[in-house]
Amino acid sequence: MISFRISEIFLSLQGESRSVGFPTIFIRLTGCPLRCGYCDTRYAFQGGESMTLDEVVQRIEEFHVHHVCVTGGEPLAQKGCPTLLSALCDKGYEVSLETCGAIDLSEVDARVIKVMDLKTPGSGEMEKNCYENITLLTRQDQVKFVICNREDYQWAKELLLNHDLPGCCEVLFSPCFSRQEPAELAQWIIDDHLPVRFQLQLHKILWGEAEGR
Repeated sequence: MISFRISEIFLSLQGESRSVGFPTIFIRLTGCPLRCGYCDTRYAFQGGESMTLDEVVQRIEEFHVHHVCVTGGEPLAQKGCPTLLSALCDKGYEVSLETCGAIDLSEVDARVIKVMDLKTPGSGEMEKNCYENITLLTRQDQVKFVICNREDYQWAKELLLNHDLPGCCEVLFSPCFSRQEPAELAQWIIDDHLPVRFQLQLHKILWGEAEGR
């Protein structure tokens, strides 16, 4: 029987990506192979509760909400994650996966909306990016860049153009909380006419850096 190490399951508003603002059930899996300098979920690196697939599904059914986001940590660090994603899709949920992009996405169900965070130089984990994953993205998916400074912006802009990311999926540029001034990033995007979506993390605007949000 497949079991998962779960840091938390909670209901909140989706704070980023295309479904921002929708009430969403978050399933946060424990564990992550990366150590990004700006990580705001370090508490999910270890610990958590062991739950079977049936127990996870039963827990989320209690919320009566259509959107489910599987996140971490890095959810794909747990080998059973693709099975969990498919099971949620089979139940009729709109399922999104928040992934760091360092782990192969080929086993992820095509029905799942993939939100892949390509790591910038400012993250300290840029060398972990698996660029082969870009070929697995579709129009329903998104690539996110967390921008820490001007260097990150220039790096992301070059990657955007070299890989024609807007041609395969939606691209999100997000200012790193407390490290990059949002209006400055917005102006860079406007000045360069970049075909990207600027986004702020709604949950941090509403609740700061509180856990379980």
